[in-house]
Amino acid sequence: MRRDELDTPARPGLPPRLDPRAGSPARRDADGGGRRLVWTGRVTAGLLSLALLVTSGWGWYLGQVAGASVARTDAIPTSGNDQTVTTGAAMNLLLVGNDSRAALTDEQLAEFKAGADAGTNTDTMILVHVPADGSKASFVSFPRDSFVQIPGHGQAKLNAAYAYGRQDAPESATEEEKSAKGAQLLVQTLSQLTGLRIDHYAEVDLLGFFELSNVVGGVEVNLCQAVDDRKWSGAVFPAGPQTITGADALKFVRQRHNIGKTSSDFDRIRRQQVFLAGVLRKMLSEDVLRDLGTQHELVEAVSEALTVDADLDLMELAQQMQSVTAGSIEFQTVPNEGVDSDEDAGSIIRLADAATLRAFFTDLSAEPAPATPEAAPATPEAPAPTAAPADVAVEVLNGSGTSGLAGKAAAGLTAAGFQVTGTGNADSMGHDVTEVRFAAGDDALAAALAAQVPGAVTQQADDATSGTVQLVLGADYNGVGKAVSPAAPVAAAETPAEPPRTAADTSCIN
Repeated sequence: MRRDELDTPARPGLPPRLDPRAGSPARRDADGGGRRLVWTGRVTAGLLSLALLVTSGWGWYLGQVAGASVARTDAIPTSGNDQTVTTGAAMNLLLVGNDSRAALTDEQLAEFKAGADAGTNTDTMILVHVPADGSKASFVSFPRDSFVQIPGHGQAKLNAAYAYGRQDAPESATEEEKSAKGAQLLVQTLSQLTGLRIDHYAEVDLLGFFELSNVVGGVEVNLCQAVDDRKWSGAVFPAGPQTITGADALKFVRQRHNIGKTSSDFDRIRRQQVFLAGVLRKMLSEDVLRDLGTQHELVEAVSEALTVDADLDLMELAQQMQSVTAGSIEFQTVPNEGVDSDEDAGSIIRLADAATLRAFFTDLSAEPAPATPEAAPATPEAPAPTAAPADVAVEVLNGSGTSGLAGKAAAGLTAAGFQVTGTGNADSMGHDVTEVRFAAGDDALAAALAAQVPGAVTQQADDATSGTVQLVLGADYNGVGKAVSPAAPVAAAETPAEPPRTAADTSCIN
């Protein structure tokens, strides 16, 4: 279809190959679901394209194109996908890229610097959480070497779950059935790890990723330093903002060597997130919104390279994501303790403990707080009543550990007009803070004494004598009429190594 034929977005009849009543066409490669590779940017880009146009006739047509071309797989298991973290009506989508090179020609392997086929382990796994109101989207990346418990197979690297699932399929199973078993075991593994129910699944291939960057006219990325990784990924890029397409885009997201001090899968994840952010910014730009031809090419390319679970409604998902903006899309990496080693598995990524992971995904899944009306200005409270010093009886107790301090404090209070009824030592020494203790109903008496020791802790005590206020001296006491010493500052919580990055962030990366 030529772009000049797309000026009037009426609901045209679909050609036979796109007629959803005819069912989804077979995959171009004979290997079915087992021949999909790295990356998921095309998935979200296509869905957002639908979301932006979903209420129009043109959006309806693109939805029919996508729905008719996309392949389906039985990826969501009937058991082992249990929710222990409450998510309500929110949606959790697992995006997966498969590392099989079997569908690539020798020329493509050389151009992409993709190496030889290494089987069917998954190298890219991203959990996307979209709240029920569609106000934001959270993308959480899982390193492929995450050391996790795989149901029925013990502890292993996360990218082995898909392969184990395929191996568990009956010998008589078709390639599509084996891939479905792989997807189910991966879903079970991540559900067990996160406490979330995985609602939907999407798997993509390498060629689709290659085509995506070309369809949108390139994606802008920003490097803090020039990189040269000719040996491994083939990535050679200058420093600064630049637009990448095609094979260069693939080299960019696959690079994990010669980056800096770390050179690890975390660097590859960071590049994947930055590239996906660039794709989303491009999809939300006017360049794409105004170009019906680009929209058609993009949705068609996405749907042809995408395999999703049997129940995923692309139009429904697009509607839920309709209000998402670049600034409300966050990218994170699952909490972890960094690179470690295992006697059997070799180099691994050690994830955070179970309690930390559950807390992370509970916070991730928390529904946005509803807007509340602005509160009316508070009426100023009347000052608390204060007694005259001559009406206040005070018992001074020394808990500071400094000898003679109670007597000095008593002298100071007497000079200020208070009635000192006695002095002594507190039940124990080593009090860090000075306290004003009083019985119920003696608030005014306590307030008068506390005014002479600014900063002291004032508290009602059940064992205090009615009519008499106790002044318990701590190490912070400086004298009558003087403020106590300020408490030592509390150490700030450790800042996460990788704070969330939004799709609107164009700052440079290593």
